Formats: sequence, structure tokens, C-alpha cells
Amino acid sequence: MSTRERILDAAAQILRTRGVALATTKEIAQASKVSEPTLYKYFEDKERLLLSVLQERLPGLSRVSVLPGAGDVEDNLAELAHAVLDFYQQSIPMLGALLADPQRMAAHRVAMSRHGGGPDKAVAIFATYLRAEQAIGRINADADPDAAASLLIGACFHEAFLRYYAKGPDAVAAPRTFAEVLAQAVVRPLT
Repeated sequence: MSTRERILDAAAQILRTRGVALATTKEIAQASKVSEPTLYKYFEDKERLLLSVLQERLPGLSRVSVLPGAGDVEDNLAELAHAVLDFYQQSIPMLGALLADPQRMAAHRVAMSRHGGGPDKAVAIFATYLRAEQAIGRINADADPDAAASLLIGACFHEAFLRYYAKGPDAVAAPRTFAEVLAQAVVRPLT
């Protein structure tokens, strides 16, 4: 296993249990058996490390590919929604404490923006997909892709939060059937 992979594995484990607000790069370096300067050779800052963990160690949209015009719109949205449900289920414990610290949250927001990350990306991915489907006539011309995407992503986040709230870190992610019901509720008014 490469040094970078060891760092990512250690970071994922520590971030799941301690969250980004409490985890330190020193702790992550120690757990991955590298020095802190070595960690910074691979990741320029803690946010870049976090973003890499989110992209490479958690299930998410980067692992799902849906093409406008291919397959069924409802099935495609269910696939995307299921990936987002899984992602939120694992990322909420990592990021939740940031909400309680406005100064740290502001710094995190700036750093994520600099790296091209942030929670707004999921809504943009869904809205872009829906606009493409709208352009080829599979979604009504008067539908609002941004609003539909926000509703679907919001429902996914809410479900993941409720599961984490009820069961803590041992919560099981929502099943695909739940993603299918959400997709159905969003798509049917659009077609």
C-alpha cells in the first residue's frame, strides 16, 4: 500500500470517529506511520486531505455514472440519490462539529471553495443532469431543475441525519428502495 493510501485510510478512520473539527494532521500522520511533513507532501492542507477522503474513501456521486437520454430518468435519479444517501450517512459524523464553530466553518468554507469542493456540488450535479434531460424533452420544459435537485438532495441529507441521530455511528444507510421512493416523488411531477 502506498504512503498516500495509508494516509487516506488513517484519515478516514480518524475523521469518522473524531470529526474534522477535532482530528489533527499530527494524529493522522501518527496513525499512518508517517511524519507530519510527509503528510503535507501529499496533501497541501487539512481540507485537501478531507476532500480526498470524501472523494476517494466514501461512496458518492463520483462512483455513479448516469447519462442524459439513457435509461429511465426515475431510475437514474434513484441511483444518484442512493449514492448521496450513502455519502451523507458516512460524512455527517465527519463534518457535523463544524456547524458549532462559526470561525472554523468559515475557514473550512474558504478552503473547500479553493479546492473545488463543498456541499453545493451535489445539487449542481443533479440540476445539471435534470437540465440535460429537460433539453432532450424527457423533463417538462416548465420544470425547475434547481428546485427539484434541492428537494431531492435535501431529503437525502435529512434521512441520513435522522438515521445518524437515531443510531449514531452504527446507523445503517438508507436502502435503495428509499432512494427510489424519493426519486419517484421528484420525477413524476416533472414529466
